[in-house]
Amino acid sequence: MQKSIIQKIVAETNEYEREPVPENKLKGSRSFLGMYAGEHTAGTEFVIGPLFVAHGVSAGDLIFGLLIGNLLAVLSWGLITGPIATKKRMTLYYQLERISGKQVVRWYNLVNALMFCFLAGSMIAVSATAVGIPFDLEMPTLQDWMPRTSGWVLTVLLMGGIITLVAIQGYNQVARFANVMSPWMILIFLAAGITGLSQLGVTSLDGFIATAKEVIWTGIPLAGMSKFTIWHVIFFAWFCNMAMHIGMSDLTILRYAKSWKYGFFSFAGVYLGHFFAWIASGILYAVFLQADSSSQEFAPGAIAYQTLGVAGAVCVVVAGWTTANPTIYRAGLALQAIFPKVSTWKITAVVGGITSLAACFPALVMKLLDFVALYGLLLMPMGAVIFADFYFSRKMGFQEEQALNSGSGFSLPAFLSWILTLGFCLFLNLYYGVEIFFLGLPGWFVAVLIFVVLSRIKYPLSKFQTV
Repeated sequence: MQKSIIQKIVAETNEYEREPVPENKLKGSRSFLGMYAGEHTAGTEFVIGPLFVAHGVSAGDLIFGLLIGNLLAVLSWGLITGPIATKKRMTLYYQLERISGKQVVRWYNLVNALMFCFLAGSMIAVSATAVGIPFDLEMPTLQDWMPRTSGWVLTVLLMGGIITLVAIQGYNQVARFANVMSPWMILIFLAAGITGLSQLGVTSLDGFIATAKEVIWTGIPLAGMSKFTIWHVIFFAWFCNMAMHIGMSDLTILRYAKSWKYGFFSFAGVYLGHFFAWIASGILYAVFLQADSSSQEFAPGAIAYQTLGVAGAVCVVVAGWTTANPTIYRAGLALQAIFPKVSTWKITAVVGGITSLAACFPALVMKLLDFVALYGLLLMPMGAVIFADFYFSRKMGFQEEQALNSGSGFSLPAFLSWILTLGFCLFLNLYYGVEIFFLGLPGWFVAVLIFVVLSRIKYPLSKFQTV
C-alpha cells in the first residue's frame, strides 16, 4: 500500500530520542541563532509587553529590570544548560529517565507535555486574533476564560492544524521555519515601536522619555490588575523560560550544538524578544488604549493591526507560529518518552490536536504571566536534579544516573526532590505570601540540596564500586 503524504515526509526523520546525537548531525551556529531569535521574538511578546503596561510597571523599572533579568537568563542557558547538553547529547526526557527511572519520568513527562501544550495553545490563540480580523471575528477580553463564538473555535482549530503539520516534520523543519521568519519579525517589531511612538506624538528623545513615563509605562496599573515593580520584571525576564534553562528542557535542542557556547546564543532571543519586542508591543498597547481607554478587548492581532495594518496582523500570525512550532515539537518528545514504540510524528500529531483544543480558551492568553511562571516552577526541580547528578555525583560521593546503574525504575531521591521542592514553594506562597514569580530561585537550590543529601544516603558511591 502506498504511504500517505505525511508518512513520506517523516519516513527518514530520526530525532535520536533514546541515543546521543551523532557527530555528523550536529548543527552550526546559524541554526541556533535563528531558533532562539524566532522562538523568543514571537507570539508571547505581543502578550507580555502589553501585560506589563496593564500591571503598571514604570518606565525605569522596565528598562533596568529587563537588562538585568535577560542577562541572568542568558548566563543560565550558557553556563548551566549548554555544557550538559553538549556533553551528554541526549533529550531531557531520556537523560532524566536514566537518573530518576521510568516510573518517575513518566509522570514528569506527562506534566511537561501538558504544560507545553497549554503554552503552544496560547500562541495559536494569539495567531487566531490576527487571522480573525478580515472576518470581523469577535475578540476575547481581559476577563474572558471561555470561547465567545464558534467562529473563534474554528479559526483556532485551523491554525492549530497548519502549525502541527510543520512540527511533525522534526527539528530540521522547525529550525528552518524559524530561520526564514525571524529576521522579518524583528523588522516588524522595530517598525511597530517607531510607528507607535509617532502616533503618540513622539518626535525627539526627550519626547520619548516623557511619553514613556507619562503615557506608556506610567507606574499605575489598570483597574483590577496588581502592581509590578522592578523585581517582578527582573525575575519574570529571568524565569519566564525557567523550564528551558535551569529546568533543562533545552537539553533537547542544544544537544545538536557543535559547542556548549551556543547556549549563549539565547541572547539573540531575549534581547531582541524579551527586551526590544516587549517594549515595542507595550507601545502598541498604549496606542490602542489611547484610541479607546475603556476597551476591555485584549487581542494582539487587533492591537498590531491598528498601528501597522496588514503587516502587523501577519506578524502576529507568524510570531505565534514560531513559538508554537518548537513547543509542540518538545511536547511530542515528552510523550514519546512515555510511549517509545510509537513514532514521534504520530505523537506530535496527537499533541497538536490537544494543543489546538486548549487554544480555544482565551484564559491561556489573559493569564499568560501567571501560567508561564507556574509552568516553569512545576518543571524546575527536575532540572536541578539533572544539574546535581552531572556536577556533584562523583564529588559528593553518590552514584550518577542512579536508575540506569542500579537497574531500578524508580529513584526515590529524584522523586522526593521534585515533590518536596514543590511543597516548599507552596509553603512559601501560602504562609509567607511569596508571589509565584519569586519561588523559582530558592526552589532550585532546595531541589539540589534534597537530591544530593538523599542520593548520598540511598546511592552511596561505595555501593557501586568494585572492592
